[in-house]
Amino acid sequence: MIAASYIMPIRRGTVEDAEGLWAYLHLLSTRVGEVIVVDGSPPEVFEAHAAALGGSSIRHVPVDPELVTPMGKVGGVLTGLRLANQERVVIADDDVRYTYDALARVVALLGRYQVVRPQNYFDPLPWHARYDTARTLLNRLSGGDWPGTLGVQRSVLQVTGGYDGGAMFENLELVRTVRAAGGTEAVPLDLFVARHPPSARHFFSQRVRQAYDELARPLRFGLFFALLPLATILAARGRWAALGVAAGASVALAEAGRRRGGGTAVFPATASLLTPAWLAERATCAWLALGARLFLGGIPYGDSVLRLAATPAKELRRRHGAAALMRREAPLGSRGARGVGT
Repeated sequence: MIAASYIMPIRRGTVEDAEGLWAYLHLLSTRVGEVIVVDGSPPEVFEAHAAALGGSSIRHVPVDPELVTPMGKVGGVLTGLRLANQERVVIADDDVRYTYDALARVVALLGRYQVVRPQNYFDPLPWHARYDTARTLLNRLSGGDWPGTLGVQRSVLQVTGGYDGGAMFENLELVRTVRAAGGTEAVPLDLFVARHPPSARHFFSQRVRQAYDELARPLRFGLFFALLPLATILAARGRWAALGVAAGASVALAEAGRRRGGGTAVFPATASLLTPAWLAERATCAWLALGARLFLGGIPYGDSVLRLAATPAKELRRRHGAAALMRREAPLGSRGARGVGT
């Protein structure tokens, strides 16, 4: 039995067993010390989920009303962290599927690091997931991809009071908060965790929103923002060879990312070939994202508009500098104190 808490925030409008989710959770409950499903679904759906999860040790709870956040997932995570009995916590979306070995390795790394960011890969691999894998491959060259799951030491978020639930790029917000509080991050590029792909419809709905996330990383956003006018200028001047070289370079970079950390075992070579198309899409969506910021005040999310992509790391260090100092000065044995919001 793995000594950790596994927190899964969910919210659904209808009752469905998405890709064997309930069977996966029941299996998890036999492998990990604690499984907490924090359910923000409507009452009738919540009750149906409770029935599906009945007869097991899984804790199925609603989002704490005190912890409801604009970015709904964060409220679910914070609720789970408040209830968790273990110091080492794995947070995962409902489309993530851990193997025992991958889960055990994340938990083991939490003995040395305060936050762990494994690498997702899509399984199965419809065309839009193969296309989106190009993004993953490029990210593996620049600090690792951002998956739908993280490992975190519960105590490090206790001293910060959690993380901002109004940030669109919620995983980056969590990691930056942990680091601002004096925590260290592990990004094992060879630790792969499967993820079921979204529907094609949902995939398309996320294009501008994911580009908006990059406003939290201005240098990256500026690079994507500049690609479209640069490509337009080259095309207008008939510099097709230069465009071809740039496209080929992007494929080569993605392939280098695929080969890092044994990625060839889970990422198809064809995903590298789709990199120029993905870059063209992201370049276009970067302009749409900036337009949303300027004319809408942010990116539409549910019934609201969220402005914040993620809090700048400098600002978080200012907020949590005292917590970082406290962690540095605390005796090693006292750094496992339990409780978020307790």
